[in-house]
Amino acid sequence: MYGTGAELADSRGGFSLDSTVPGTVPRGFDAFRHGWHTQVGDGFPLPTFSPATTDDFRVRSRVAKVHDVAITDLDSASVIRTAGTPYGYEDQVRMYVVRRGAWTLGGSPDRDEYTVSAGQFLLRHGPPLHFGTAPDTTVKILTLPSSMLEPRLRNKSITESADSAEMRLLTAHTNMVHATGADLGPAGVRAAHSALIELAKAVATGRFDDAEPLLSPALTQAAKVLADRRLTDPELSPAMLARELNVSVRTLQRAFTLVGESVATYIRHRRLEEARRALTAPSLRPTVSELAAHWQFSDSSHFIRAFKKRYGQTPTQYALSTGATRSQRPGGQITTCPDGIGDTQARAIEEDS
Repeated sequence: MYGTGAELADSRGGFSLDSTVPGTVPRGFDAFRHGWHTQVGDGFPLPTFSPATTDDFRVRSRVAKVHDVAITDLDSASVIRTAGTPYGYEDQVRMYVVRRGAWTLGGSPDRDEYTVSAGQFLLRHGPPLHFGTAPDTTVKILTLPSSMLEPRLRNKSITESADSAEMRLLTAHTNMVHATGADLGPAGVRAAHSALIELAKAVATGRFDDAEPLLSPALTQAAKVLADRRLTDPELSPAMLARELNVSVRTLQRAFTLVGESVATYIRHRRLEEARRALTAPSLRPTVSELAAHWQFSDSSHFIRAFKKRYGQTPTQYALSTGATRSQRPGGQITTCPDGIGDTQARAIEEDS
């Protein structure tokens, strides 16, 4: 948990909990409630939960507070259902982003019922509603100040796809808040909060200010997440990432420049990193030519030279230095390095490198 220090005590907080492993957290709900009360506080009161929930609370969760914004990630292995809603903070905006399962809200005679399915989000202004979900649901919940978003949402709800460029940036930023919140100083807390508000506004309006420097870290992180998922895609490029995130290539390059590298360099380094891991895999190790093709290098020569520039050794030298000297090739033949990881042409190239 974090949130110590007089200056920051009321502006940030956070905790994580994993009660899905039997016996590790005997009273999972009590641990969650204690973390919430001590780290998030009275500005975000918890609802009353059903006995079924409090008696069998098996979740992986992480919670962060940044000023007047609360971020809750829940990956539930049990039923979560409220038995009553809290009072005193009706004039807020809540966002429910569902990645797996479904999240249901409302259902009382005088209120609408909302079911947020996997791949959707609900952005809603108004009093809190009862909610519930079945096991195997993954959801991100943001509670936001209405003063920042209320003119756009006054007593309204928005339900849309959670795969928009704006949502990708918001998700990337909330993940960074979870990861770095404990280390933020006052200026970092203010910057993180401002970016959260701006990105929430962007989700509400369907566009964001790509010239806003505060959003550059979120843009960079969102691009990295996308790139990591598509490293083997031959179409992966700065232009493709910019298109997916609805920004210009120049804007994306500018964001990466702030962290000291280019988009293309990041992609190349990540592909080389994955190829390096494959060289020491305990199972069948690919040849140099196979690695070059799989990780989208133009040919073995290009791959070997890029690998040596990055790691100071050729692929064969690296495999030998780590003890990866044997591999099972198709047909049951056992060979030793360098044959196990490179063909004749690749070995010749390595000797010249």
